[in-house]
This record gives sequence, C-alpha cells and structure tokens, in this order.
Amino acid sequence: MDHITIEIIVLTITFIGLMLIRVPISLCIVASTLVVFLMEDFGLELISHKMIDGLNNYALLTIPFFILAGQIMGEGGLAKRLIKFALLGFGRFKGGLAMVNCLACLLFGNISGSAAADMASVGTVMIPQMVKKGYSKEFATSLTISASIQGVVVPPSHNLILYALAYGAAAPSINALFLAGVFPGFVICAILMIAGRFLAIRNGYTVNEIIPKEEHGKVIFDGIFSIMPCVIILGGIFTGWFTATEAGAIACLYAFIITFFFYRDISIKEFWPIILKTLRICSLVFFLMAASAAFSYVLTILRIPDMVTALLLGISSNPLILLFIIACLLILLSAPMDMAPLIMIMTPILKPVILNMHVDPLHFGIIMMLSLGIGLTIPPHGAVLFIGCALTDTPIGRAVRHMLPFYVILFICLMVIIYVPQLSLYLPHFMR
Repeated sequence: MDHITIEIIVLTITFIGLMLIRVPISLCIVASTLVVFLMEDFGLELISHKMIDGLNNYALLTIPFFILAGQIMGEGGLAKRLIKFALLGFGRFKGGLAMVNCLACLLFGNISGSAAADMASVGTVMIPQMVKKGYSKEFATSLTISASIQGVVVPPSHNLILYALAYGAAAPSINALFLAGVFPGFVICAILMIAGRFLAIRNGYTVNEIIPKEEHGKVIFDGIFSIMPCVIILGGIFTGWFTATEAGAIACLYAFIITFFFYRDISIKEFWPIILKTLRICSLVFFLMAASAAFSYVLTILRIPDMVTALLLGISSNPLILLFIIACLLILLSAPMDMAPLIMIMTPILKPVILNMHVDPLHFGIIMMLSLGIGLTIPPHGAVLFIGCALTDTPIGRAVRHMLPFYVILFICLMVIIYVPQLSLYLPHFMR
C-alpha cells in the first residue's frame, strides 16, 4: 500500500470519526487536513498560509452584505407584506393559500438568499394562517419546507457565492451565477404552486382568502417597497450598473432605511443584536472557507479529484446520466452534512468531472444548489426540516411522512433543471 493510499485512509477515518462524535464540521476539516500535513511533513506554516489564501478574495465582501440585508428585513415585517402582496394575486383561488405560500417563499428568498431564513420568516406567518383557514398543520409545514428551498437557488443565494469561490480558477462570476438562478427559480416556484394547489384541492383545502378592495392600494404600495431589494440586485446586475458586491451594499442600505425609518418595524436599539447575529454567521462561514481552502489543497496533492473523475467517467460517458448520478450523490451526502461544507468540499472534487463532460459550470452550480437544497429537507441533518418542525411542534417522523409527495415534486424540479440546461444558461449568455 503506497503512502498516498494510507493518507487517504487516514484522512477519511479522521474526518468521519470526528463527525460521528459531533465535532463541528469546520474543526473536522481542519483536524483531518492537519493530520495529512503532518504525515507529509509540510509544517504548520503551510496550512496557515493556505487558510489565509482562502480568505484573500474581494468577492467575500458580498456575503456579509447580503446576510445583513436579509437579517434586517427578516426581523422586520417584510414577510407579512410579501404574503399580503401574493394573496392579492392568488388568494381568491381554491387552494390559493398553498400557491401564496410558494410565491412568498420565492419573493423572500430573493431577499434573504437563505432557505433557513425563508422557512423561519415565511413559516412563522404563513403556517398559522393556513391552519386557521382549515389546512392541516402537517400539510402547511411540509409545503413551506419544500418552498423555502427556492432560497438556495435564486439570487442572492449565499451558497452560489460559496460555489464560485470553491470552484477556483476559471470560476463563473457571481453576477452570472445570480442570473443563472433566475429562470430555474421561477420554474421551481411554478411547479410547486401547481402541485401545491392540486394537493390542497385533493385534500379538501379549498378555502380562499380575498383581500378587501379598500386595502388593495396599501398592499400594492407595501409590496412594491418590499420587493425593491430584488429589483436593486437583479436590475443592477442586468444593466451592469454595479457588481454583486455593490448590489449587496446598496440592498443593505435600502433594508436599513426601509425597516428602521420608513416602516419603523423595529427600533434602532435592536440594530446591534442584528449586527452581532450577522457577525456570528459570517465568522462561521469565513472559518469554514479558510478550512476548506487548506482541505482542497490536501485533496489535490492526494489526487482525489482525479480518482473521482476516473471512477465516474468509468460508469458512463453520457453527461446527462453522470449529472443524474452526481445529483443523487449530493442529495445523499447532504442528509448527514451541512450544505456549506459540502459545497466547499465537493466543488473542487467534482470540478474535473464537469470539465471532462464539458458541462457549463453555471448549469452545474444550479444543479448542485438544488440537490443540496433538497438535502436540507431530509433527516437526520435537514436544517430546514428541523426549523419547520420546531415552528409547528410537529414530530419529525410525521413531517417526513407528509413530505413524501413533496420529495417527488422537488425531484421532478431537479430533473427539469438537469435536462433543460437552457433554463440556467439563457440569461447569463444573453447578458454577456
């Protein structure tokens, strides 16, 4: 057995062993990387150098801006206004509340960039409202869990930024990745709305909710101001007026003004806790990125990406078959692991496969986001699933049973994204 094989075995055992005893994933990455560095006699200076290199990227500024903007608007009354805005269009239909739920998750995802934030904000308002109108708690919870996954695909998804950074050399721009997520987001929302309405009617949830005519003006006014961050982000990128990082800064400023001074949803005294929460999230993300940069270096010197490429290409040379296999693999891996570490670990491993198959990295980025997003709804580590169950006090087992039809729907969405690459590629190529 050569030394590379031994080091791969030690790396795998160390990583999985630490993860099984519930060591935080970032520390698992650092510890397993450190073991290989010591076996190779590289010295501690190199690992620190590689970790610092992982943070030496201007695009990283995008992450705290969008996280802060999402936190500010999430703490305010934005979700309620977006839901009322969606009700104006679809509340009058049978099963309309199910459709409104999906649309509200899309709109809020366009601001928060996070499935977990989507679930927490929209779910807090929408699930009690659906239950009040006769929907079962389990159906409302399952639908919201599924719809919140849109937040990882549509701009300004934090995970798309991580993907661009993890991809390394020749990575697609963050602007292009944001544009790549627009049409897939709309398609996922449309499929969920149609399926949600069908399931609602089949289960007898036919009560609608109509906004009184005298409130239409205020609802439209509030809705326009609430979706303005989406317009700022996409409009600026479409026109080329500013980059994704600049769009994040402007969205942050807009969120601050609209929340604290225009609507006055929360007092200025509550801004400091929002800052602290943002800093905590950013510190976790940045440490993970630093650790993953060193880990990626270890993967490269152990030639693991080359081995994975040879293995997958040995199964089939058809890109569509391999993309299906990779998507299923990502879903399975995301069940026990967080989404962000998987992006940082799997992107450099799968990059050679993607290059050999001549798959556009923009298309693959959206496939990866949705595959890992589905994993957020699967036990034992499905973060969005656990948030939804905690909000409604629903047992995990019961929630999973009611999620079964939605798993099928989400898988259909994934197949559409895989086999219709134009959905992901049209806008970025059109805007070149």
